[in-house]
Amino acid sequence: MITPVDISRDFCQTCQIMKTEKLRFRLWMVIFLLILTAIFPRVLLSHPHVFIVTRLEAVFDDKGLAGVRVRWGFDDMFSSMIAGDYDRNKNGQLEETEIALIKKEAFSYLANHDYFCFVKISDKPFKVKFVREFSAALNKGKLSYEFLIPCHVTAIDTFKEFRIAVYDPTYYSAVFFAEKRTVSIENGSSFETVTQIAENKKESYYYDMIHPWDLSLKFRLKK
Repeated sequence: MITPVDISRDFCQTCQIMKTEKLRFRLWMVIFLLILTAIFPRVLLSHPHVFIVTRLEAVFDDKGLAGVRVRWGFDDMFSSMIAGDYDRNKNGQLEETEIALIKKEAFSYLANHDYFCFVKISDKPFKVKFVREFSAALNKGKLSYEFLIPCHVTAIDTFKEFRIAVYDPTYYSAVFFAEKRTVSIENGSSFETVTQIAENKKESYYYDMIHPWDLSLKFRLKK
């Protein structure tokens, strides 16, 4: 005959078994993660820490494409870090001296990574060695960077193509194109332009796991 005491004892034994199994599962998970960390340390530790939204502006002169202006908007965490370190007078704005220091300490090092901008002109790589007109701003606590990539390409009667992908090869920063007002044209009235943003599945980065998205800008003289 099963008594309440037996039921209580069996229930306690079942609970103890469940607790033991949970502890065993957690232990195996810890061991598994330690093994992964030992084998693939960079993969596990290089997940995005900074998030950047990108907008691009193609800048034309009287001869053709003169360059591309890049605008970055940063996430709240990175914005707060930069504001805390460089908004010295805590007025919620960035003055010229503060912007100069940001450029020196929190931007110029990106030259080692092509400023996260990977360009091709008519399918030939164009290395971004330097940029101009750097600026930084705080707007309601949100940080933004802006800079110009000089790139002179003379327009002719047939289309030429300029392609740019914006990403961090180490994936420490995740860079996205803005959903709205992604691309604009400056001084482009004398040229016919066609723009398209698409995933480039022919190329990849970060251990070949991610395909970059790039902007294709085709332009020619208006007929």
